[in-house]
Amino acid sequence: MTLILAIETSCDETAAAVIEDGQRIRSNVVASQIELHRRYGGVFPEVASRQHILSIGAVVEEAVTQAGIGWGEVDAVAVTCGPGLTGSLLVGVNAAKG
Repeated sequence: MTLILAIETSCDETAAAVIEDGQRIRSNVVASQIELHRRYGGVFPEVASRQHILSIGAVVEEAVTQAGIGWGEVDAVAVTCGPGLTGSLLVGVNAAKG
């Protein structure tokens, strides 16, 4: 069994999921920023990246917990590296690196 931790931060949602054998979704956790950006009439890139910094740790931890696994069971980490907002993408890539 192969377990992949997937991280997504390309725009305004911080997300993490654990996928088993490339087919079964063991967990899927999403932290939305919709309300945060509503006052700007769209996604404000700097605000998005700062919110990712605040959310990424808890989102990833919750994905692992919901999957019912330990960190030592994760075989690989996948992360969105583009396209997307540069600052937001960097948060996800840095989280994937540990």
